[in-house]
Amino acid sequence: MICRKNEEAIGVIHRDVVKGRARTFIAPDMAPSGLIEQGKWANLPPELLLDIIRRVEESETDWPARTVVVFCASVCRSWRNATKEIVKTPEECGRLTFPISLKQPGPRDSPIQCFIKRDMSKSTYRLYYGLTPSEAGNDKLLLAAKRIRRATSTDFIISLVADEFSRASNTYIGKLRSNFLGTKFTIFDSQAPDNAVGSHTSRQSWRFNLKQVSPKLPSYNYNVATVSYELNVLRTRGPRRMHCMMHSIPLSSIRVGGTASTPTNEQSFSSPAPKAKEPIIPFSSPNLQSSSMVGNPSNPESLVLKNKAPRWHEQLQCWCLNFKGRVTVASVKNFQLVAAVDPSFDITHAEQEKVILQFGKIGKDIFTMDYHYPLSAFQAFSICLSSFDTKPACE
Repeated sequence: MICRKNEEAIGVIHRDVVKGRARTFIAPDMAPSGLIEQGKWANLPPELLLDIIRRVEESETDWPARTVVVFCASVCRSWRNATKEIVKTPEECGRLTFPISLKQPGPRDSPIQCFIKRDMSKSTYRLYYGLTPSEAGNDKLLLAAKRIRRATSTDFIISLVADEFSRASNTYIGKLRSNFLGTKFTIFDSQAPDNAVGSHTSRQSWRFNLKQVSPKLPSYNYNVATVSYELNVLRTRGPRRMHCMMHSIPLSSIRVGGTASTPTNEQSFSSPAPKAKEPIIPFSSPNLQSSSMVGNPSNPESLVLKNKAPRWHEQLQCWCLNFKGRVTVASVKNFQLVAAVDPSFDITHAEQEKVILQFGKIGKDIFTMDYHYPLSAFQAFSICLSSFDTKPACE
C-alpha cells in the first residue's frame, strides 16, 4: 500500500516538475535543477526509500511501465542516488533504464531485442526497444541516426532523440563514418572507453561545467571499432562478408569469467559540446590513461566479429541463416555476427558459435536488431547502420 501510494505521488511530482524534459530519452540525464533536496520526499528514511524503489524496480520491468523507475530518479538527488544504487546494468538484469545503459554491454544469456525503422525520405534511422512495432505507435525510442552524405564519405550522426543531430547538442553520443567506396566504416564514441580521462583532451574533464571553460576547446571522437566489408571482385552473387574489429572490447571478454568495459560515467550525456573541428583520438594516444590501452586498434587481443556463413538451400535457391523467426524477408543486408577466434586461444566452441548480433528485414523499412554481451546498444546500432549504406563494390 505504501509503495502504491508513493508511486502515484511520484507520478504527480514528475508531471509537476519535469514535464517536457523526457521527450524520447530513456531517462533524464540529471535530476532537474529546480528540485529542492529539503522536502518531504527527500527526508524519507533511507531504509524505507530503498525498499520503495526496489519494489518499483522489480515490478516495472518493461517500457512504458518502467517510466516509474525514471520518475523515482527525477524526484531529487537522494532519490536519484538510491535509484542508481538499485538499478543494475543490462548485463546483470537484461533491462535498459538510463542513457548510460546504451553504452553498457548487453546480457550474456538472452539478447536484448530491438527493431529499426528507416525513413528514406529523411535519411533517418530510429532504434526502438521491443520485438516489433506496436499498433499504438508508442514504442520506446532508444537511439536515432541521420545519414549525411559528403564528397568522399558518409556520416551517420547518432543521437538520443529523434529530432536533434547536432554535435553541439547534449544528445549527441557518437557517429559512424564510411570511406568513399562504402567498404570500411569507423565507429566513433563521444565518450572515452573504460571511462579513461585524458589530462587535457577527454570530454569528461571539461564537459561537467561548460560555463567555466572556454567554448573554443575542441570536442573529441574516440575510435572504438572498425567495420570492413570484403570487395566482391568477381561480382559473384551471394551474401556480404564483413569483419568488425572492436577496439574497445578485449578478446578475453568472451572467455569464461571474462569481462568487458562497462562505463558508469554519465557526464558525457549532461552538457553540450562546443562546435569545433573534431580531432580523432585513437586509443594509442598518450593522453589516455593506461586502462584504455586494451582497446588499441593495433592490439591483436581486441575482439573481432565476423558474419556467420550462410548455407545454400537447394529447394529455395537462396542463402539461408537460422534467425529463429526474427527475420522474415530475404535481403542482402541480413547478417549474424559471431566471434572470429584463432584456434590458439582458449575459447570454447559454444562461445565461438554464439550469435552476438543479428540484424534482418521483417517488412518495408523495418528491421530487427538483437544483441548480446559484450556489445552495447550503441555499438550494435552503429554496426547495423553500416549495412544501410550503398556498397557497389561489395555486391
